Amino acid sequence: MNRLAALVLCVLPSLVSAQPATPEQWVVTTDRWGNLLHQSLSWTQEGKKLSGELEGDRLEGERQGAEVRFVVTDSRQATSVFTGRRSGDTLKGTVELPDPNDAKARARHGFTARRVPPRPSGPPRVLDFKPTTYSNEFSANREPVLTLWSGDTVRTTTLDSGGMDEKGVTRALYGNPQTGPFFIADARVGDTLAIRLVRLRLSRDSADSLDAIVGRALTPRLASRSGELGKPVRWRLDVARGVASPESPSERLKGFSIPLRPMLGGLAVAPDFGMPPMSTGDTGRFGGNMDFNEVVAGNTVYLPVGQPGALLYLGDGHAGQGDGETSQFALETSLEVEFTVEVIRGKAPSMPRVESPTHLMVLGQAGSLDDALRLATSGLTQWLEQDYGLGLSECAQVLGSSVQYSVANLAGRSVGVAAKLEKARLEGLRRTRE
Repeated sequence: MNRLAALVLCVLPSLVSAQPATPEQWVVTTDRWGNLLHQSLSWTQEGKKLSGELEGDRLEGERQGAEVRFVVTDSRQATSVFTGRRSGDTLKGTVELPDPNDAKARARHGFTARRVPPRPSGPPRVLDFKPTTYSNEFSANREPVLTLWSGDTVRTTTLDSGGMDEKGVTRALYGNPQTGPFFIADARVGDTLAIRLVRLRLSRDSADSLDAIVGRALTPRLASRSGELGKPVRWRLDVARGVASPESPSERLKGFSIPLRPMLGGLAVAPDFGMPPMSTGDTGRFGGNMDFNEVVAGNTVYLPVGQPGALLYLGDGHAGQGDGETSQFALETSLEVEFTVEVIRGKAPSMPRVESPTHLMVLGQAGSLDDALRLATSGLTQWLEQDYGLGLSECAQVLGSSVQYSVANLAGRSVGVAAKLEKARLEGLRRTRE
């Protein structure tokens, strides 16, 4: 062995040992009196010492074999003490927390944790996922079906609102069953999740709807004449011609058809801690059964991250839908879906946002049209403030001269109003965040 080789062999172990430890990412779930709190944990182990953070709060502790103990200190210097036992990529134990009702007392709860797999090396991935189970809730407590990272693309499928697949076979309970949830590993509470809809493709040649008019759209006189409405209507989807038409039309509707424009009625992340799992028929800041006919291929939807990993759900495919989904059902069908996810740090939107090549849109969702309009206006103002640096007076001038409103959804327990701005109107302004 020459002197150079011997020197390399001597130096190599010290170089290897000098490499910084790789942080481990975990999701910790604490059972607080029957309420599951999910939190993001990151720690680095050097020897027996652990250091890192839990949802931004400082973490210090140690690991001896399988035994783990760490203390989390928040901004008020309150401490939480976790003691557990690690087995592979899982951790289980108890945590001692400040009692929320007694400053002198402590409360003990059980917790579990699972390690998030490291980000795969190489460029963002394109993943094919075939669902075998579906969810009728937007929930933070459901096991993720797939772990993603920013930039990853997924190709998957959805059922129709009645639970039928592309072959007309019932696979899930009616009520907008969703595919997911997808866990986006680098998404933290307070971030924004961008979902770019790359492709929405019809997977069968039929769709189902009703000959109904929702109650919110009826005058007393029209309601008195609508007693016979509510019958099912089957639509034929002609992909080659790009149109849909009633399968068994009346004589007067034999020439009636509409352009196909596939969309997702359901797109959501899991609601924040403190909110219960939400029905897949409901909506809110987290998205939900929005039934907004701008959730189409080529557009990007922005949702606020309220849970570690965001937990993304999608479903309730429509072949087409008018504003408001006034027939209670749109043209309900199954879809093939391709989407890409990106995490934007912080600046979570107050209401769901949709960006098309031509428009910025914010969807206000509430129990009344008045409240939905207020939320849509507030959300669009927030977008102008965050991304264009405008003050409130400047926002008012832009909205007063340029805003457009549409009724997005009338069919659910809540309603939706979309506030829109043409991007061409904003071309003279500098966008501070792309």
